[in-house]
Amino acid sequence: MAKTSIRKNYFYNVSYQILLLVTPLITTPYLARVLGADGVGTASFAGSVVSYFTLFATFGMATFGQREVSYAQDDIQRRSRVFWETKCLELITSGIALCCYIPFALHQTNARLYLILALNLCSVIANVTWFFQGMEEFGKIVLRNFVCKGANIAFIFLFVRTKEDLLKYVFGLAFFTLVGDISLWAYLPRYIRLPQWKELKPFRHIPVIITLFVPTIAIQIYTVFDKTMIGLITGSAFENGYYEQALKVSKLVLTVVTALGTVMIPRIGYHFEKGDTEQVRTYMYRAYRFVWFLGVPLSFGLLGIAPVLVPWFFGPGYDKVVPLLGILGLLVPVIGISNVTGMQYLLPTKRQNLFTLTVVVGAGVNFILNLILIRFLASTGAAVASLAAETVISLFQLYLIRKELSRRVIFLGSRTYLAAGALMLILVLVLRSFLPATAPATGLLVITGAAVYFGMLFFMKDD
Repeated sequence: MAKTSIRKNYFYNVSYQILLLVTPLITTPYLARVLGADGVGTASFAGSVVSYFTLFATFGMATFGQREVSYAQDDIQRRSRVFWETKCLELITSGIALCCYIPFALHQTNARLYLILALNLCSVIANVTWFFQGMEEFGKIVLRNFVCKGANIAFIFLFVRTKEDLLKYVFGLAFFTLVGDISLWAYLPRYIRLPQWKELKPFRHIPVIITLFVPTIAIQIYTVFDKTMIGLITGSAFENGYYEQALKVSKLVLTVVTALGTVMIPRIGYHFEKGDTEQVRTYMYRAYRFVWFLGVPLSFGLLGIAPVLVPWFFGPGYDKVVPLLGILGLLVPVIGISNVTGMQYLLPTKRQNLFTLTVVVGAGVNFILNLILIRFLASTGAAVASLAAETVISLFQLYLIRKELSRRVIFLGSRTYLAAGALMLILVLVLRSFLPATAPATGLLVITGAAVYFGMLFFMKDD
């Protein structure tokens, strides 16, 4: 089967990842004013709680399915078996998670809110995105998201009008995600055959899936547990609201960098299965350089424009988002490096145990620092803890692969981009001091920063 180019798949996946975040980002200024920081914080906290149930529903099978499908891109019989075995296991775990979640939701103060979020578990049952990622068919995923996210945006502006419409807002997010997941099933007959039930042996994959599930749990701790701990330790929906808003912006920026990872996982898995280690190494060095190329200016850019962006974008009462955005912005190149090493290299080359070790260590660092810092710094402490944990993970992973990939080559590749990024940041900070906190001023800073950065790269003849 002819494969789509990495460049085209990267474009598709950037579009896909951005669309996953673009709905809340487009609607954020509106919702920040309609629902308030406490309303946003309430939805964020409930979402973090239900994510633990969806975590056990997926049970690491999306990562497993994508990887195994990438190995079987040229064999319809093999990939059909992988699909049906993975989906059978996912149906079992999702059913168990749903049976546990419903009684839990009924005993919550905001029972209706939690019951609506049960749709997220239904989405796990319907989800086959991992299959098309493994097949490197990202265009279909993007098409689905354009339609569903557009419908969700329209729904929010039409039906979420007051603070009392919080349930409608949460319903829209969950419902249109479910519809999008169901819609992808229409494409499946072109890629797989009907199951031969006697040949399926789904439970044979459980040992491997468990090894992939452990890092998924650890990742959840420092990506979602932050919000839970902020709510439990501070008891403030406002602090969660500030953190959620800063996280939305930083995640959108991070998406541009990490989207390459989803594209490269099946491609590296494909070449690894064929024993082409030299091609794998070539792709890896290119991926690291790509992280520096885009991660540095995006990180420095967030730091530079935050005081001008936040006041007009979120409205009054969100001043605390400014320092949070500066801290979380530094995560962009750090997570980018760990994404390349862990997701693009260790997982496709079947060394999930090493990946698990690094993520568990990082999760431990994050948990301990959260316990200490959130008590004194609230949401700012959670941001600092996340940055520290991700840095530990990135450095630990690079140490583990030191005999296969040169750390010197990886870090020397950043020199040009750090120099250009530093000059860009200095000029943005100087220009910012003369500008008001408005949308045109933010646009001017972004354009100026980009022109300076890419102009410097052109001047230094970066290839």
